[in-house]
Amino acid sequence: MKSKKLNNKFFTRPTLLVARGLIGKIIVHKTSDGEIRGRIIETEAYIGESDKACHARFGRTKRNEPMFMEGGRTYVYLCYGLFDLLNIVTEEADQPAAVLIRKIEPLSGRDDSLKSYGPGNLTKYLKIDRKYNNFELNGQDELFILDDGYRTAEIKTAERVGVKYAGVDAKKKWRFISCP
Repeated sequence: MKSKKLNNKFFTRPTLLVARGLIGKIIVHKTSDGEIRGRIIETEAYIGESDKACHARFGRTKRNEPMFMEGGRTYVYLCYGLFDLLNIVTEEADQPAAVLIRKIEPLSGRDDSLKSYGPGNLTKYLKIDRKYNNFELNGQDELFILDDGYRTAEIKTAERVGVKYAGVDAKKKWRFISCP
């Protein structure tokens, strides 16, 4: 299969389908230092204002504005004052939802001493910061996601991480993990 960029049709689907569908895809960032790639091996879904773990739970704000846009753009925010976290916005406009990219497997041959990077370090590896917040992925040549036909042997689900404050919503098995 020839690699192809994912388009808005992929991202505007229901969030849980997108979260599962992103497993095995490759995120590509073309920088002035060259191309950086990582295979997505773990994602986590956040869906709507009724999801107590979702940033949209308090309604539309300046910070979460990208979540209310049409799927196919990024939502990058600062977590704990230390890490920029990368989310991919999903669904139609005014249906706030996103998929957190939790873990990638480095593919670039640069600083690949670790087998994988979690949500805080993968943005450092990919050189993605908040200037990429609200960045449209479709049709861009700087930052995009590729489908190269790779399929993982199994995808398991688990509870989301770091959202105990969300009560029963924290227990939703909306985390998707590649099992090679």
